[in-house]
Amino acid sequence: MNQAAREINRICICGVGGIGGYFGGRLAAAFRNNNEQKREIYFIARGEHLRAIQQHGITVKTPGQIIAGTPILATDDVSRIPAPDLILICTKSYDLKNMVMALKPKINDETVVIPLLNGVDIYERIRSHLNTGIVLPACLYLGTHIESPGVISQSGGDGIIRFGRGPQFPQYDAAAVKRFFSETGIRFEWLDNPYPAIWEKFIFIASFGLVTASSGRSLGEVIENEVLRNQVNGIMQEVASIASKKAIGLSADIIEKSMKKASNFPYDNKTSYQRDVEAWPKPNEGDLYGGYILREAAKLSIPTSVTELLYQRILALETRQ
Repeated sequence: MNQAAREINRICICGVGGIGGYFGGRLAAAFRNNNEQKREIYFIARGEHLRAIQQHGITVKTPGQIIAGTPILATDDVSRIPAPDLILICTKSYDLKNMVMALKPKINDETVVIPLLNGVDIYERIRSHLNTGIVLPACLYLGTHIESPGVISQSGGDGIIRFGRGPQFPQYDAAAVKRFFSETGIRFEWLDNPYPAIWEKFIFIASFGLVTASSGRSLGEVIENEVLRNQVNGIMQEVASIASKKAIGLSADIIEKSMKKASNFPYDNKTSYQRDVEAWPKPNEGDLYGGYILREAAKLSIPTSVTELLYQRILALETRQ
């Protein structure tokens, strides 16, 4: 597909938790501040958080400012929204299939879908249920959480969306999408091949996620503990071996760079996987990390003793809770 998609005027944020709330709030505020009559934003949320947004809008607390905005509509019923030009999917991976199936009637050949989920196989998961639309693989580093219903707090990460062409449309012209993010003040980086960036993030979140979830320690505590730090390094080595077999093209110093990234987050910061494990029996993304690593390593005959040890420890911990 060489033709650029239509202009981005109608946006839907699917999953208004920490990530979706951060970008949804920023976009809603940008539309209001710029008196953008042509652009509309819709939220798909649920529960008490949804009810707070419906009553008071959404507030985003960043280290430098407080941002507030109100969507055209916040709902838990996808059928109530008009067909979007751009969809940001910000659900957890365990909700991805249901969200994609609900969105399917709203997506046509020109609809742009950017998944802001963790994991390296999100594009494939989406495409297994969705044949239409332009799906752009993406990743970002952003530490956010729901502080209280209707309020999102950012604790770390640069918040830059890094995205690029998907395998189905390698010639896609993203001019309209780039223009939209530039005009609304959302930081982004366009990558002709987004997969090295996606895998680079995965090395970081999978290793620290598994170690924090299995140990119950914060990022800062993991870094200062030699045993836990070595576990992080071991998982990174295993993931890097998988990436090498897949010819992803990661940099030679990827592990050193990934270890240093943890210093960009507050000492007491918990990974999202860790928080979900602690909230058991709430679903979590263990399959996205430990499950994926073990499955892919088995296919490629790569040993993964550290990942297997910690993932099994987490599964046993969940069983005991």
